[in-house]
Amino acid sequence: MPEDFGRDIGATERMVREWQERAAEKAEKFGRMQQQIQQISATESSKDGAIQVTVGSGGMLEALQLSEAASNRPMAKLGAEIMRMVQAAQAKIPELMQQAVADTVGLEDTAAQHVLGQARKYFPEPPEDEPEPERTSNLREMQVPMEDDYEEPQRRQAPAPPQRPVAPPREQQPPRRPADDFDDDDFGSGSFLR
Repeated sequence: MPEDFGRDIGATERMVREWQERAAEKAEKFGRMQQQIQQISATESSKDGAIQVTVGSGGMLEALQLSEAASNRPMAKLGAEIMRMVQAAQAKIPELMQQAVADTVGLEDTAAQHVLGQARKYFPEPPEDEPEPERTSNLREMQVPMEDDYEEPQRRQAPAPPQRPVAPPREQQPPRRPADDFDDDDFGSGSFLR
């Protein structure tokens, strides 16, 4: 057997051992990266603080908090605000994942780049907030709290009916002639054809 054969086997064994060490180190880094990514959560709140959402690294809603001020919104508007905040929280995930990748595996790793690309694909930037409709007057909206102590209104007494005006006295009509008083010109209540 040639002497070079022993050196070649030794070099091959050393090369395999180094490859195994690098693979084990890389697997350990990917394990840490996975743990850090699993712990990621992002929170978003409304401007007035009435609504707060928290999503996990998979984008699923983990917490939703609504204050009493949120109950003043119409349900359709409240639902739309919650969805916008969930999308805004999800849009933070790729950046948080990038930090976890940079701290563990490194951004130059192709597998890590694929993971980040998928995160950006599934959690894009949310659409722009729709502006509030402008009010046409300088009046501010006032919200009045509703109370549950409703009382039946008191019945008022019906007003007295108006008094009838007194009718003026009737004019006296001339007395009727008796039926046996016959006049040719006055047919009275009888027929002229007698």
